[in-house]
Amino acid sequence: MSSQMGKQITITVFGESHAPAVGMTLCGVPAGERIDFEALAAFMRRRAPGKDAISTARCEADIPEFLCGVTGGVTTGAPITAIIRNSDTRSSDYKGFSQTPRPSHADYTATVKYGGKSDMRGGGHFSGRLTAPLCIGGGVALQILARRGVKIGAHALRIADVSDTPFDLAKVDESTLDALAARDFPTLSPAAGEKMIGEILAAKREGDSVGGVIECAVLGMPAGFGAPMFDGIENRLAAALFGIPAVKGVEFGSGFAAAGMRGSAHNDPFIFEGGIVRTKTNNSGGVQGGISNGMPIVFRIAVKPTPSIAKEQQTVNLQTGEAAALTIGGRHDPCIAVRAVPVTEAVAALTILDILSEVQ
Repeated sequence: MSSQMGKQITITVFGESHAPAVGMTLCGVPAGERIDFEALAAFMRRRAPGKDAISTARCEADIPEFLCGVTGGVTTGAPITAIIRNSDTRSSDYKGFSQTPRPSHADYTATVKYGGKSDMRGGGHFSGRLTAPLCIGGGVALQILARRGVKIGAHALRIADVSDTPFDLAKVDESTLDALAARDFPTLSPAAGEKMIGEILAAKREGDSVGGVIECAVLGMPAGFGAPMFDGIENRLAAALFGIPAVKGVEFGSGFAAAGMRGSAHNDPFIFEGGIVRTKTNNSGGVQGGISNGMPIVFRIAVKPTPSIAKEQQTVNLQTGEAAALTIGGRHDPCIAVRAVPVTEAVAALTILDILSEVQ
């Protein structure tokens, strides 16, 4: 299985949803970087399950245990390994899915690829549970980036048919991102957040689920980082973001809306601002030719509805070759996108730190 990303700063994620633990190893972090464990714990709590009615009832503390690479709260320069112990598993909820695979899960494809040997309890290594250790590494990366003047933040731009206020592509600022991180529900508009919660709870009552769109901004990225063609900032971010379970689409700046615009409207005019070259608009999303231009890097990801739903679904019995009806029990988020907001920040932070660590 390929569970590693990065070039200079690499992260390897390991474990399974119902294994004794999940964890990560972060390599390439220089010695002498201080980790604020309270800030890291606060970041981890934003992703943690079991907090409220709109997340899974599985209750995990998600407290990282650092095994190596950190001494006295400071990185040593050696690989950093940390684990999170799984304490609230109910494996009996997942019996039989290798025989009657769940629609839109990895049950069938994993059975084919790994010959039925993979541990699929709770989704196994394919589970969103693996985003917890991603947030350990990403939380560390966010702290290192902040000391270098780079800030990253995200919000739920859309849940079902309810939309939040979008970022101003050219003017999104740190105070906006700070306010988002402090809120219980990650929207710029509290009213939109309340409506989103209503949509999630309505789907849950019906045994169903909803998807969403997450918008993320990277502030303070200097101009000149990245590369053309296949190693650009957009390429690197997109590849990493698709590693988040349930992500089905990525767009930058004006994204797919650019297809309906004229060049005169889409082009970002250059201006001087305080002696620095900037652009008046930011339809490019802070990246041109795969290289950062000094503007905010803004992107969006589309997150599919949670495939584990209580409604009866159609599947097949792989042993008998016959059609079968399937009802999924267990504990699942009625909307994955909400808890994926800090995960998006974590993956962006790891990717941006990796890019900044390369010799230009």
